[in-house]
Amino acid sequence: MIRDMLHDYARNDIEPHAHDYNESGEYPESIIKELGGLGLFGMMVPEEYGGSNAGAVSYSLALQEIAYSCASVAVTLSVTNLTTDPLMKFASEEQKRRFLFPLASGEYLGAFALTEPGAGSNPSEIRTQAVKKGKNYIINGSKQFITNGSHAGIFILIARTSKDKNEFSAFIVPAESRGLRIGRKEKKMGLRASDTVEVILEDCAVPENCLIGRRGMGIRIALSALDSGRIGIASQSTGMIKACLDEALRYAGERRQFNKPIIRHQSIQNMISDIATEYEAAAMLAWSAASLKDSGMKFTKEASIAKLFASEAVNRCAYRALQVFGGYGYISDNKVERIYRDARVTTIYEGTSEVQRMVIARELQQG
Repeated sequence: MIRDMLHDYARNDIEPHAHDYNESGEYPESIIKELGGLGLFGMMVPEEYGGSNAGAVSYSLALQEIAYSCASVAVTLSVTNLTTDPLMKFASEEQKRRFLFPLASGEYLGAFALTEPGAGSNPSEIRTQAVKKGKNYIINGSKQFITNGSHAGIFILIARTSKDKNEFSAFIVPAESRGLRIGRKEKKMGLRASDTVEVILEDCAVPENCLIGRRGMGIRIALSALDSGRIGIASQSTGMIKACLDEALRYAGERRQFNKPIIRHQSIQNMISDIATEYEAAAMLAWSAASLKDSGMKFTKEASIAKLFASEAVNRCAYRALQVFGGYGYISDNKVERIYRDARVTTIYEGTSEVQRMVIARELQQG
């Protein structure tokens, strides 16, 4: 039912506007508000905190349908889950009641502030510092490539809490906190309708009750959130692969060369068959990881496998789909041109393909 509802909504209410939003770089505020009204931001939040508790499999299906029409909207939804997930697992009861309700309802978005100019794949390089002073933590530093940053109500932020050792902690930082400001908005190759900014913290004071979990748990909290986030990126990639398949099939049936539709040429059939095969594999891997999460089982390895395969597959499939279109695929009015650009970042954010392979190998060694 969720898949069917989102299928119709995405095709009727997102698809017609996706090109214009991505062409102009405009943030699709009205669509995001509608998604909040539909309960999409609370799909994995328990009912007692304002969510629907629909589960990770349903959430994966929803992301696939939305990404089919607009990957920018899908990643906006996916990143908010990076905020709700650590709150559900590690926050105090007071923190859950204060922050999960507005996140689940879509009253405001969440943002996950981990990456810095000098700290990407290796979080131990984080330089943002949080120093305890009285009943507050004073935070100084900057965060880079923060999705939803300009529109977030809260940030889940990882900062160093000791100068003498690698101690990192996680904080809830409300967007209205004094000393927090939004820096440069990034001009991106793809996902142009999603918001990606620099976040600057200058003597930003947050109350001590905004510490998530215990002091020193920051990296553990971040890695746990990224496990769930990787299911989201795998699902986003899978939806984009399905769009590649449908676009290539449609065009190959319409376009004629050498006195017949190009779908009747074996070379075109081979490319479309490869897209279909990779779609089925990506979908199954995403659902497998999501079902493990729903079952309460460990899913770190499976999430990384799904993210690795689906993100690399969507890049291959976007290439094939554009090739099917030939010169028309290279024109910016064409949907496959947008997918081709949007696909590129999927092997980079929330852990590069190289990092996914490190995670998979580590999990295999640990048994």
